[in-house]
Amino acid sequence: MTLLLKNKIFSYIIPFVLGLITSFSLPPYSFFFINFITFPLLLIFFISNYKKGKWISFKIGWFFGFGYFISNLYWISNSLTFEENLKTLIPITIILIPLFLGVFYGVATLFCSFFSLKKKFSSILIFSIFISLIEYFRGSVLGGFPWNLIAFTWTDYPSILQILSFIGTYSFNLLSLTFFLIPTIIFFNYKNKIKISFLIFATVLLVSNFFYGSKILQNNEEVKQKNLNFVIKIISPKIEIKRFFEDENSESIISELIELSKPNTIQKTIFIFPEGALTSIYLEDLKNYSYLFSENYSQKHKIILGINSTEDKKVFNSMVVLDSSLNILSKYNKNKLVPFGEFLPFESFFKKFGLKKITQGYNSFSSDVERKIININNINFIPLICYEIIYSGKINKTNNDFDLILNISEDGWFGDSVGTFQHFAHSIFRSIEEGKNLIRSSNNGISAFINSKGQIINQIKSTERGVIEIKSFEQTKKTLFSSFGNKIFFYFLLFYISLFFFLKKKENK
Repeated sequence: MTLLLKNKIFSYIIPFVLGLITSFSLPPYSFFFINFITFPLLLIFFISNYKKGKWISFKIGWFFGFGYFISNLYWISNSLTFEENLKTLIPITIILIPLFLGVFYGVATLFCSFFSLKKKFSSILIFSIFISLIEYFRGSVLGGFPWNLIAFTWTDYPSILQILSFIGTYSFNLLSLTFFLIPTIIFFNYKNKIKISFLIFATVLLVSNFFYGSKILQNNEEVKQKNLNFVIKIISPKIEIKRFFEDENSESIISELIELSKPNTIQKTIFIFPEGALTSIYLEDLKNYSYLFSENYSQKHKIILGINSTEDKKVFNSMVVLDSSLNILSKYNKNKLVPFGEFLPFESFFKKFGLKKITQGYNSFSSDVERKIININNINFIPLICYEIIYSGKINKTNNDFDLILNISEDGWFGDSVGTFQHFAHSIFRSIEEGKNLIRSSNNGISAFINSKGQIINQIKSTERGVIEIKSFEQTKKTLFSSFGNKIFFYFLLFYISLFFFLKKKENK
């Protein structure tokens, strides 16, 4: 074993394999117990090797991240299969994007190497601090990509997740990393009694959180429901993504959407159609099909639709609220755009090489800065388009209370991959953090109605098409996290740092 550790090749292979295995703790697999093995092994490997130099320290985290992301982000290549000139980039994206994202973990382990890490509990603290901090920056810098944080390993366990309403995703991520690293105590220089005490204490805390969450879910069954005097219909059409690059028959698509929604002219209804349902026309062109809407929808109907729009020579990815005559009642332009998907970073440079954004059209979308609450039939919605659901603590810019989170999405870019489940996981986390019911209408993805505790009330799988009807939802107040946001994460960091220096001082004595 000692010879293997001294072999330079294994300094790459071991962290890479650990990262690869760790990725299976994420949705849709959710094998959370894997992390109780891989993270302790990673820390022990790091402690055994970090004194060999800063480059070695960086490589350990870098190749762990490379293995982690190459397994769970392979779906990005699927979005390049629809245009011939982009297919040549597939091998590059499969390798280079995970290598780039792995750098974040490399930086984390590099910072860890500046501290004298021993086989003590303080090493668990510093490892947790830097990995969780670097994941926070990964979700913030350059527009942010908070995808597949370690915390998402708990997606399928709502009892564990209820703490999100108090501390949010990033603080929960820090705690999760700490608990996954606790078994490292077995290899540390402590007496057996102390090791057993650590393990028992950690187990008690984890089990206590589980029972607390279970109690919250049980009590939630008695939460007062607000009965609507109308119906909300979530439409999940499953129209193929390849239409983005073909001359589609817009009239035929609209007719198909109308037929699926089954409008009842005497029933007061809000119809929610996903992003990407209409790709070849802009909002300004929709009036050309007003006869289809007026023939099928009545004055009792409101239509929410994802569609592209233009303003002042700019193109926006928009969510609009329309009446049956296609008058615009409200409009929201997407704030957070997908890099390379909706806009090309350093566009003037990359255009010289014939590159463009992945979605249809040549020029990049523009982003807006406002996200106002939309009021429809005296119900307040927070509008989010696709990718915007992934940002913890950043969905409500007004700080005003609201009733429902509304997320429309086009998930066809993921293909038949794990990406669909990973994207959907963020909806569960946002609903618990904000303590609000969440409506998700997705084309080629998972459409769902989720309660304020992250439980799925109803859903339509990505392989199916259909309609979900909502007649009531929970009346809930703002959560602690929705009031304070990610400030809570930095309070946790401050506590961890203080505890680390306290323990180091005791260890030195």
